[in-house]
Amino acid sequence: MHTLEGKQLEGDVINLLSRYTPAELLCNEAFVQLGGCGEFVKNRLHCMLTLRQDSCFDPVQKRQILCTQFSVEDPAVLGLSEDGQDCACACGLFDYIADTQKSLVGRFTDIRIQGQNAAMGLDLTARRNLELTETLRSGERRGSLLWVLDRTGTSMGKRLLKGWLEQPLISPARIMERLDAVEQLCKKSAVQMELSEILRQVYDLERLMTRVMYKTATPRDLKSLSVTALQLPALKAQLELVSDSKLLARLNNHISTLEAVSDLVEKAIVEEPPITVKDGGVIKDGFHPDLDQLRSLMGGGSDLIAQIEQRERESTGIKGLKIGFNRVFGYYLEVTKSYYDLVPAHYIRKQTLANCERFITEELKNAENTILGAKEKALRMEAELFAQVRDFLAGQLAQVQETAVSVAAVDVLCSFAKVAQENNYTKPEIAIDGVIDIKDGRHPVVEQVLQEEVFVPNDVYLDQKGSRMAIITGPNMSGKSTYMRQVALITLMAQIGSFVPARYAKISVVDQIFTRVGASDDLAAGQSTFMVEMSEVSAILKYATKHSLVILDEVGRGTSTFDGVSIARAVAEYIANSRLIGCKTLFATHYHELIALEHSVEGVRNLSIAVKKHGDSIRFLRKIVPGGVDDSYGIDVAKLAGLPPRVVTRAKELLKELESQAPVRQEQLPQDGQISFAVVSRDQIADRLRKTHLDELSDRECRELLEDLVQLAQA
Repeated sequence: MHTLEGKQLEGDVINLLSRYTPAELLCNEAFVQLGGCGEFVKNRLHCMLTLRQDSCFDPVQKRQILCTQFSVEDPAVLGLSEDGQDCACACGLFDYIADTQKSLVGRFTDIRIQGQNAAMGLDLTARRNLELTETLRSGERRGSLLWVLDRTGTSMGKRLLKGWLEQPLISPARIMERLDAVEQLCKKSAVQMELSEILRQVYDLERLMTRVMYKTATPRDLKSLSVTALQLPALKAQLELVSDSKLLARLNNHISTLEAVSDLVEKAIVEEPPITVKDGGVIKDGFHPDLDQLRSLMGGGSDLIAQIEQRERESTGIKGLKIGFNRVFGYYLEVTKSYYDLVPAHYIRKQTLANCERFITEELKNAENTILGAKEKALRMEAELFAQVRDFLAGQLAQVQETAVSVAAVDVLCSFAKVAQENNYTKPEIAIDGVIDIKDGRHPVVEQVLQEEVFVPNDVYLDQKGSRMAIITGPNMSGKSTYMRQVALITLMAQIGSFVPARYAKISVVDQIFTRVGASDDLAAGQSTFMVEMSEVSAILKYATKHSLVILDEVGRGTSTFDGVSIARAVAEYIANSRLIGCKTLFATHYHELIALEHSVEGVRNLSIAVKKHGDSIRFLRKIVPGGVDDSYGIDVAKLAGLPPRVVTRAKELLKELESQAPVRQEQLPQDGQISFAVVSRDQIADRLRKTHLDELSDRECRELLEDLVQLAQA
């Protein structure tokens, strides 16, 4: 259970809901009226909204529900405040369960409270832009960070890994525990491989127990529980070999062998049970004497019928007499026409056919009742015995749940170790001094999907003093966005307890990661508007702290040049100001005027993407180097993007004309550090070119642009 409060309540609620994507949401009328929350649930979340009266959430009226549920005298024992929101939410939840699903009340054995500061803050925008669990463009799992890190062997592990990705830790001690566990598994790779092999034979305990509690579990579900329980002793034995890790040792202590589960199921359920219990054949012979007796009678039915048949032949002299069975008459005696005169008087005629007659006798009817009655009783008893086994397993819920959670965690840690070994990851150093120092860092996803190119690693150094903000300049398609995202992803990976793609990494824990990316980038969905861009920037300025990591990509490009560069500079100055925010920031921009911030704003430094130019062609080196660049190589990028040669040639001609007409830009800023637009401004044509991104234009749009430029030049 999460508790939320503070200045960004509405945003936190939306982020929390998007993280869990619930199927049903319980709330009161006040929640619906909470600004954007109601709209988000309606338009984005698409879940059932169940309105409850305020009295349902009243901890004074409903506290007894919690006391009864968890067998306590006071909710405070559960860690709930007597009249706080956490207690109110818990009361509302269990009141609803009691009203709608009484049979499931016993399933809930524990309640945990997670405050808003228990995990790294990742708003919906950041999770989408960083493509943690799916890609934005196609919505596919392939190409996401989850796709790279998931080598889990169980369904429980897959779900937990997704949860860890969306809720990175902010406690250095807990992060180090996970990293130490992964290190142990890497050092003892034979143990890790054996654990992975065992985990592949473990079924989904959480889902199986849900079906047990709902009384919908099948015989095969119970067998799956037993198969899983039988793997646990071997799992625990392997974990003993890596007990130097405090976390792995603790997880091992919370894993039960579930002997009671496996013992009962192995005694009660056949090795290969049918899908359902209705047709029998589920309970093993020897499990219950009464069932064995009924089965013996059922199995002996054919012998009984054969004895009656032989006896009737001898007593009547009808050599061709035989006993048959159909669903209409049951068992019957069949006599051909040639023996009609030998039929005894006590035979009761049931059916006349062309060549024979069918009869029954009192003895045959009694035998039929005995045989068929035994089958019905056996089926009924099997169903009762199966229900008893299932109910016993339901009583093991708490133990199974605790085991399931720990097994899932072991699975994720093994996955981290395997990925680290396969991809040459390194154990990050976790710090609290505000420094992020990465040597030869790589984008975890991009390096996996590159077909022919070799990924070029890069360094980054950010702190909360002289290198708070990096202004990154360079041409489009050169790798600025990839570089910024890899820094964010490496930081996030470290805080979930994973090794990272780098030669060395020192990561100071960040409390939040914010992203603002452009509409044309691979990681964005749809086409962004200037209003959306400004709304996202506004949220960053409002909620970021000095311990946050901010990724800003091309802020201000959705408006005119002067407006855009003004906004971009103002945003950069605000974030870099240690009295306002002062957090670690990567700021990619095509506004070369921002390069001057390195000399006027404390904590800002310039980085750029190295480019090698050969005559009329350029090659992106994908390498981050110190210093800024004042050439966007826009026409060169347009050429690489496939613009017709005629358009490229004409664009070069126009650019030369404009550059010859433009005033010389002064490199020095005025004393106050502000940009003098009288110095850096150009004419209207230069303004149009500066805000034009050729890689975003169609052929028709390029032609229209050139026509506009010609008209401006003629004017």
